[in-house]
Amino acid sequence: MTSTAAVAASSEVAGADGVRRPGGEVHAWLPGQNQTVCGLALSRTRLRRFPHVPFDYSSTDVLTAADPEGFVCPRCLAATQGRRRQEKSWVRHSPRP
Repeated sequence: MTSTAAVAASSEVAGADGVRRPGGEVHAWLPGQNQTVCGLALSRTRLRRFPHVPFDYSSTDVLTAADPEGFVCPRCLAATQGRRRQEKSWVRHSPRP
């Protein structure tokens, strides 16, 4: 089992080089598990696995009509991106004794 997320999608399209690519609704999936990162069962939802395609989408990606992916799951995006590192807004210079 790996920790890098791959893609599980509702449909597939053939790429320009003949390799199958995800299409339709796209979810993050950890190879070796039977569910997506957001908790959908792969068998019940009939999602196809694409272990050769990494889940490298971000929340700022814009999908157009030319893209085979129609929808990227926001729950999977949140789970794979994690929390952003924020700088501390204040620092105590004179701590109490």
